[in-house]
Amino acid sequence: MRVLSVVGNRPQFIKSAPLTIALRNAGIEETVVHTGQHWDPEMSQIFFDELGIPEPAHRLDLRTADAAAMEAATAAIVQAERPDWVLVFGDTNSTVAGARAAVDVPVAHVEAGLRSFDLSMPEERNRIEVDRLAALLFCPDERSAAQLASEGVEGRVDVVGDVMADATRIFTPIARKLTGARDGAYTALTIHRQANTEPDRLRKIAAALADAGRRFVFPMHPRTRLALEANGIALPPNVETSEPLGYLEMLALVGGAELVVTDSGGLQKEAYWLHVPCVTLRPNTEWVDTVAAGANTLTEPEGLAATLDAARFPEDAPPLYGDGHAAERIAAALYS
Repeated sequence: MRVLSVVGNRPQFIKSAPLTIALRNAGIEETVVHTGQHWDPEMSQIFFDELGIPEPAHRLDLRTADAAAMEAATAAIVQAERPDWVLVFGDTNSTVAGARAAVDVPVAHVEAGLRSFDLSMPEERNRIEVDRLAALLFCPDERSAAQLASEGVEGRVDVVGDVMADATRIFTPIARKLTGARDGAYTALTIHRQANTEPDRLRKIAAALADAGRRFVFPMHPRTRLALEANGIALPPNVETSEPLGYLEMLALVGGAELVVTDSGGLQKEAYWLHVPCVTLRPNTEWVDTVAAGANTLTEPEGLAATLDAARFPEDAPPLYGDGHAAERIAAALYS
């Protein structure tokens, strides 16, 4: 059996790592296509190096997030390779481009059924479209499977857990060994979503960080750095910035933090699995169970300081999104 995995951005590289191991162990041949949606070495190549993902057989190097451009180039590879499955991850433009490009090859969607119910988010529109195109839908939990049932999707639905839980289980011990602890207490910060890098919103976030009166460590996404520079927005002195971190360094940063402030879906979950309280700078989240458990709080910038002061990780937090062995279930389901 042959699988064509389409990846293009940081979260997808992380999700694909444990699955690559499981596919190899199951005797499934994997060919990787890197769309080039993230092309900065700090957001792309470093993850192949750190996580042991095979070098992509196909690097589109398009240096764009344009789904149409990625679709056309990926479609040519699908027709040349003729795999048994096209495997796509998550909700990015690379995801929807890979699903569209498959044409007559069945699509398997990892992280299916998630919904924020906010159609202003491009990620939400991508999720809905890819789930409608997929023949096999791998859900992280029963809630997402029920959502697909309510939408009447035609593909087969399997609840397997979350492959990012696999990655956290596998790589956290390695991260702690390789990365030394930071001095002093800090809050880990990431901001990168398009809505949060709009100038007015970004100014409010910068002001809220100043008002919070605590130390933030902020590995900065290229999009956010560009938005700050282009609009003359200065971060306050209590925010320590750096270049983007590799996955292992980021795991160690989150694991050693008092709190996490983010707009990333992946970090909401990683904070949960590492038992670190999370504050999400968004009006909604697709990972609603972390909020229901009391470990994650949604906030607008104006409420950030008060939300941070109140944030705690609950002692009775339930296990969420599987047992860290989703990749093995995915490999078995592809065979069946």
